[in-house]
Amino acid sequence: MKALIFAAGKGTRLKPFTDHHPKALALVNGIPLLERNIKYLQGFGINDFVINVHHFGEQIISFLKAHDNFGATIEISDEKNELLETGGGLLYARRLLDLGEDFLIMNADILTDLDLNPLLKFHREEKVFVTLAVSNRKSSRKLLFDEKMVLKGWRNVETGEQRLAAFDDGFNALAFSGIHCVNPAIFNKIKRTGKFSIMEEYLDLMMTEKIRGYEHSSLLIDVGRPESVVEAEKYFT
Repeated sequence: MKALIFAAGKGTRLKPFTDHHPKALALVNGIPLLERNIKYLQGFGINDFVINVHHFGEQIISFLKAHDNFGATIEISDEKNELLETGGGLLYARRLLDLGEDFLIMNADILTDLDLNPLLKFHREEKVFVTLAVSNRKSSRKLLFDEKMVLKGWRNVETGEQRLAAFDDGFNALAFSGIHCVNPAIFNKIKRTGKFSIMEEYLDLMMTEKIRGYEHSSLLIDVGRPESVVEAEKYFT
């Protein structure tokens, strides 16, 4: 299985580090986030990667070269002309991912001890179009699932804005963990072009496709702010 690591973002919340470096190379106990997540995924037998880059992308390319790609096969999807966000970034990397096999997507700026094996097994056995890792944690934006963990909507808990596929009769509101397993058929179903969020496509596709949540209680830290780096260093040595 291939994995796409989203590493193109500008990381504005992690300034001043990201004034001169890509967020994916932010250090947690001296080890860059990108290195940690490559090795994390290798621990589950994934050794074939696509990494998208934009902000100081040349630093990421040089870093990988200096470490011999950590023994992995790594292809770069270079968004040097325009940052395309998650949906546009996925579409731009199609030539590297649309190979007839499901693939994993992971954000470079999260750290977790989630066991991926049960998630991947669930995705394969249930023949899910998209499986979203989710957990019951604090977040301003929540995904909404029915009793069978089928995606039914999205809600901004701060503004009250929401999108629903059906009447909310007690949906389970969970936070997205930045890890998803995707069927390559998605490339023929995405309607948007240019710069867009993949979550917008998921919320459209939930009307016709099998998009399921995989709930976990594992440690997960969004390393998006300087204070979250400090928090992550308590758990990831």
